[in-house]
Amino acid sequence: MSRAVLSIGSNLGDRLANLRVAVDGLADVLVAVSPVYETAAWGVTDQPDFLNAVLVVEDEGTDAWGWLRRGQALEERAGRVRLEHWGPRTLDVDVVTVDGVRSDDPELLLPHPGTHERATVLVPWLDIDPAAEVPGRGPAAALLAGLDTAGVRRRDDLELR
Repeated sequence: MSRAVLSIGSNLGDRLANLRVAVDGLADVLVAVSPVYETAAWGVTDQPDFLNAVLVVEDEGTDAWGWLRRGQALEERAGRVRLEHWGPRTLDVDVVTVDGVRSDDPELLLPHPGTHERATVLVPWLDIDPAAEVPGRGPAAALLAGLDTAGVRRRDDLELR
């Protein structure tokens, strides 16, 4: 069984509809969906705010590379165009972790780099998995305790399911 944590985000167009592309496209393997959060952009900060969420997915026949390819297909379905690293996007699907898998392949780094210092991932992940662990870094709750979460605003008025 392959279980993965995916982080999804959108800051262009109908952001909620873009996130739903990912949720709907993974409906057959979806285990959990976090609440939606609105967050400031990370990396390149001169761009619109993001809507973010975390998904837990599970499928016997999908390995880490399969999760990456499936996420990329969903990004394409949402009209993502890659113009600038960390730039604005209709949909971003990151493979955060895949149970039991570590990878230093530049195309698929696992756990996803920077996860341990991104409240935009840790906050929604902890909503659906309070015991979450970032491989090689420790409990997500302990990592989050050292981060500024002021810019991570839960949007209970928005639902993905």
